[in-house]
Amino acid sequence: MPYWRCFYHIIWATKYREPTIIPAYEPVIFSAIEEKCKEASVSLLAVNMVSDHVHIAAAIPPSVSVSKWVGSIKGASARAINTSFERDTRFHWQEGYGVMSFGETALDKVKGYITNQKQRHASGDTNSYLENIGDD
Repeated sequence: MPYWRCFYHIIWATKYREPTIIPAYEPVIFSAIEEKCKEASVSLLAVNMVSDHVHIAAAIPPSVSVSKWVGSIKGASARAINTSFERDTRFHWQEGYGVMSFGETALDKVKGYITNQKQRHASGDTNSYLENIGDD
């Protein structure tokens, strides 16, 4: 296997940025993310979410298409929510996502940012660069 170090910070949002990620959905979304990581040999480094979006830090091999992998996570997690919970309307993710690459030296900082998402959003201490998914 070739040597590689490809780190990504990935963000995607709920349809219309509605606050539809309730605490009961979080383990279902996390499980779908873990499963898709295993299938693609992606190392999940951090994951967290707030009511309207998800953040992931991952080491993704060069052989894996980031866009296809993110699409598979979004599809699997939406299906899991829609089959696991009774809802008035189907759960949907917004089209698209944000992705930034970063170096290994920034890994702890990015992981810390993701790990503390709920506190950062509650206090308004977010970084617009690390929150960008291109929907503004």
